[in-house]
Amino acid sequence: MSKPLLATRRLAPLATPTDLGAIARQEISASLTTLLADVFALYLKTKNFHWHMSGRNFRDYHLLLDEQASQILDMTDVIAERARKLGGTTLRSLGHATRLQRLSDNDADFVTPDDMIAELRDDNEQLVSILRALHGTTSEHNDVATTSLIENWIDETEGRVWFLFETSRDV
Repeated sequence: MSKPLLATRRLAPLATPTDLGAIARQEISASLTTLLADVFALYLKTKNFHWHMSGRNFRDYHLLLDEQASQILDMTDVIAERARKLGGTTLRSLGHATRLQRLSDNDADFVTPDDMIAELRDDNEQLVSILRALHGTTSEHNDVATTSLIENWIDETEGRVWFLFETSRDV
């Protein structure tokens, strides 16, 4: 007797068509999944600081962080779908994301506005480094589509670093 169709579907491997080799697909999709965990961590930290902002620059900082959080969140679906287009899988839960993320969380009860801005600047700088390393991997495997996306994300992330840097200057 044959297996039920549902059981067969659960066991069927992903076989998204692509001309990239198996090693390229595996390396890039796994790296994208880890990148997605970092981006979610940065998104949540940015929203955390947005929600808990206080002080004389409250309105400006609150709006800046909300704008940056939206830009970061916009990356998530594109990252996950790119991993899937390559035949890989992606995050399945918050626990999965937590196990993969390289950016640190901040669960402190109170963080000063200056420390929030500095920490987000540092995290975005770290994300630029992560993106540059992934760019090298995708370029090496001639994955032009992912490489192009990464170039845009680097530019956006450098823009966030710039705004956070300028916001923190005391001139």
